[in-house]
Amino acid sequence: MNKYRFQFLVVLMSLALLGITLIQLYWISTTYENNDIQFQHMVNQSIGKVADKLKEKERYEFNKKFYEYQTKTGKVPDKKAIKEIFYIEKDNRTNQEIVYSNIISVENIKDFNFGKTFIDSASGSKKDYKNYISSRKTEVYHGKSKSIDGLDSDIHRSLSTNNQPDEVIQKEGVLDFYYNDIVSTYPIEERLDNKVLQALLKQELTNRKLATNFEYAVFNNSLGTPIKSGNFVFNEKNTYSVPILTDLENHSKYQLYISFPQKSKFLFSDLLPFILISLLFTVVIIAAYYSAIRQLITQRQISEIKNDFINNMTHEFKTPIATINLALDAIKNPKIISDEDKVLRYIQMIRDENKRMHAQIENILRISKLEKKELDIPKEKVELTEVLEVAIDHVSLLIEDREGKLNTHFNTTRDTVLINPTHFTSVFVNILDNAIKYSPNAPIIDIYTENIKDTIVVKIKDQGSGMSKTATKKIFDKFYREHTGDLHNVKGHGLGLAYVKQIVDDHNAQVYVESEKGKGSTFIIKIPLIN
Repeated sequence: MNKYRFQFLVVLMSLALLGITLIQLYWISTTYENNDIQFQHMVNQSIGKVADKLKEKERYEFNKKFYEYQTKTGKVPDKKAIKEIFYIEKDNRTNQEIVYSNIISVENIKDFNFGKTFIDSASGSKKDYKNYISSRKTEVYHGKSKSIDGLDSDIHRSLSTNNQPDEVIQKEGVLDFYYNDIVSTYPIEERLDNKVLQALLKQELTNRKLATNFEYAVFNNSLGTPIKSGNFVFNEKNTYSVPILTDLENHSKYQLYISFPQKSKFLFSDLLPFILISLLFTVVIIAAYYSAIRQLITQRQISEIKNDFINNMTHEFKTPIATINLALDAIKNPKIISDEDKVLRYIQMIRDENKRMHAQIENILRISKLEKKELDIPKEKVELTEVLEVAIDHVSLLIEDREGKLNTHFNTTRDTVLINPTHFTSVFVNILDNAIKYSPNAPIIDIYTENIKDTIVVKIKDQGSGMSKTATKKIFDKFYREHTGDLHNVKGHGLGLAYVKQIVDDHNAQVYVESEKGKGSTFIIKIPLIN
């Protein structure tokens, strides 16, 4: 595949994956915001309903006290009056007694619908009155009594006789006017009950399927009150409020605040199934993308490796074939054919080059069979030191030719292993051959052996050009060859160390390399010992 076409394809697929991921994130974010708006709307509905119920409850309690007071006093207003209520308050600081009286009368007021049933104390019968008007009178008595518990005797006399109060304030209005004036003087803890408020909030939230933990508090003009839950903490994002116990003009000094500590968790719980499904599909797409990119990169690498392999193998076969052709042409020469020594020399040259080509082919076939588990490798008990000495003999002439040196450091007390000596000889020869080839100067090689627990460890160390970290990770891959820079004499097809890896793995042994660029390499092989 063309390099630029490959890069374009990778960029295109990456942009598509990024676009899909961003769309998923946008959808989740938008859905969360919509759920948040819906949550806010339902919470406002719930606390609004609670505020209405609190007001209705307080009105009911007031009307109940109104009836109980009339029944207790037996006081019946004249003319059209139906009910009268008294409220007595004592100011201990000024020693003033204040009596509030309110007369509820039937009037033709079409726009006011009270909708309550009262009992006429005169007849004892229930009557439904829908139109009411109240006449409110406030009487202030200075030091007329010492007690206001119930209907004090002095106050009662002042009401039953025609004693003149010190001050009289008289107003007329609907019953609600009187109701709001009276109850607004009560402290909030007398108007609201914590348990009742909590139960109402829970009921309304449950009705709207808002099953999450909540905390609440009632504030009086931004000041705290005893009406609150134990763990209320104000948080602007998670807290909602509504005025409660409002007057006729819908004003109130009390605000009910409700907060949801686990609001985000609750909102995400609704989205969780969709998020998981979305995440699953996204992971599948990412995995498919990763697999596709990896396959493309692998195919591209294989294509490059194949081309390198063909070039290397062509070079490997070209030289022997050319040598054989030259030898055959020389033998045809009448001057040469009569010289028996020269003929034998050229025949030996042909035989050597033929063996060289045969060895290359065998190496390729051997690797293929090893990968397919088709190569039968018989194993036998051998002394590993002896196998190493045989391998050293194979490369000793090459080292001498380069004026190099090979040092052995055999420090084992046990070296009996179960291996195939022929293949392991090839393993050591391959590693030693690389150490020679990749040494720019005269090769200096050290071979160490030692026992570690139940294994024998062989280290083959050179002082050659070394490898990069990337190369050490890929050096045992088939067809892999690192660029050798100025070492133009280094040739190969990337199969030698792949063969080493296959043989070592087949013997349940381990092989790895430690290397640093410019400082040489150390190949380490660990083989299990046998008792």
